[in-house]
Amino acid sequence: MSLRSMLSSLSARSSFLLALVAGGLNVLSFAPFHFWPVQILSLALLFSQILREGDDAISRKRAGWLAWAYGLGWLTASTSWLVYAMTVFGGLPGVLSLLALMFLTGALSIYVAAAAWGTRWLQQRWKISSTVAGLLVLPGLFTVAEWLRICFLTGFPWTISGYAHTHSPLAGFAPVIGVLGLGWLNALLAAALALLLVNVGTVGNRKQNLALPALVLVVFVAGFGLQQINWTKPQGQAIQVRLLQGNVAQDMKFSQEHLNDSLTLYHDMITQTPADLIVTPETALPMLTSQLPPDYLPLLNSFAQDSASTVILGVGVHDGADKYSNSVLGMSRQYAQPYRYDKHHLVPFGEFIPPGFRWFVNMMSIPMGEFSTSGPIQPAMKVAGQWVMPNICYEDLFGEEIAAQLSAQHTAGQPVASILLNASNLAWYGNSFAIPQHLQISQMRVLETGRPMLRATNTGATAVIVPGGVVEQLLPENTRAVLAANVHGYTGMTPYILIGNFGALGLSVLGILLAFVLGRKEKNR
Repeated sequence: MSLRSMLSSLSARSSFLLALVAGGLNVLSFAPFHFWPVQILSLALLFSQILREGDDAISRKRAGWLAWAYGLGWLTASTSWLVYAMTVFGGLPGVLSLLALMFLTGALSIYVAAAAWGTRWLQQRWKISSTVAGLLVLPGLFTVAEWLRICFLTGFPWTISGYAHTHSPLAGFAPVIGVLGLGWLNALLAAALALLLVNVGTVGNRKQNLALPALVLVVFVAGFGLQQINWTKPQGQAIQVRLLQGNVAQDMKFSQEHLNDSLTLYHDMITQTPADLIVTPETALPMLTSQLPPDYLPLLNSFAQDSASTVILGVGVHDGADKYSNSVLGMSRQYAQPYRYDKHHLVPFGEFIPPGFRWFVNMMSIPMGEFSTSGPIQPAMKVAGQWVMPNICYEDLFGEEIAAQLSAQHTAGQPVASILLNASNLAWYGNSFAIPQHLQISQMRVLETGRPMLRATNTGATAVIVPGGVVEQLLPENTRAVLAANVHGYTGMTPYILIGNFGALGLSVLGILLAFVLGRKEKNR
């Protein structure tokens, strides 16, 4: 029996379980495994089920449920580390933590289900073939679904499909159409393979069965070709960088008896050796600025002034009353007042409380659950002839926002950041996939912008990533250490910086419109 026949003979329950397992296998396509072909093959398996013939409401409903199961497996396996945070630090029983995770991933999977249902509905309404629906409509709607996951209700774009391709030939497209565009290409290739599976052995499809592998080959060759283009180039002299990884256990970080230990630790790590740039992790100081000893920040500022170092410090800034922000403060001879960057893309529950959910934050004992922000466009900091643009933890999931900042600097005629900086604390998630997955996310930001990324983290992954998405230096996880490196800044504008996600969304809309035109032509014959 052929694979196509086996898939066709599956019951609804077996098809659902197969989609769930195929989605779960997606975790292997992301860091730390990097088996990126799994992303294409598992999606092709789902698409082969969606594109099976059937001109009725049942086929639409079935497609939606299969896609929902696929999304549930994909997102639950990829973000299972959230259970650790909810259980260990939130105090929820393991079963409730798992149910809470599945509630989140089940809700996010509705986007994938809507894309599948919409594809079948448009195919039936416009009377287009499975080939047209698969190559033009399905990748477009799948990309729109991922875009909604990025931006709707503040967004949760962790492990959207394009991240699997930091090490694949598709990585060459990242500076042009970004991670969302890589997702569109990923879906296009998966649809081509699905159509081969659906049509294998079918008489009259010989040309198509030759054209589809050719399409896959062309995309990969184009990706290799784009990887040879240097969109940006080195600027000025390299700067000396020291990235501090304090490895402070999360259950000790906000403990009253250990607060002074953290202050002493980071004071000593900062002042141990001068450098052009010294960076601590996110909220390395577990107090608000108003709670720090009066001489703490002045002493660090004196060190920065006396040693000609720039110190970037992660700390919660208290602006009076109930107004505080998750920030980094920069101290340098070049600034009369400390440079300040406030995290602007805030995490629900951890950094802002959605209306009606105060009870949840209280139950989870989340510290400092409501932050303020200075907005999405903030200036970079000058460091020894380079311009460093910070982002804090979760913010580097939103590549279009980082690109928008660079584009705004360019449009306004201001200095454009030549180095990106991420300050994070992932100790909430233990020794889990969250750490290598977040490193991979930063690699994608480097691919998109053509600029190096410095990562200063509490427990990992503290790293230097250079253009091309290559991790040049990396500290071992869960160790107290300092990463010392010489880092060049880069100048130049990639297409993605200029157009953001409009490239990927434009391809999606164009494909759907072309399918509509082809359907009208076929109808008028």
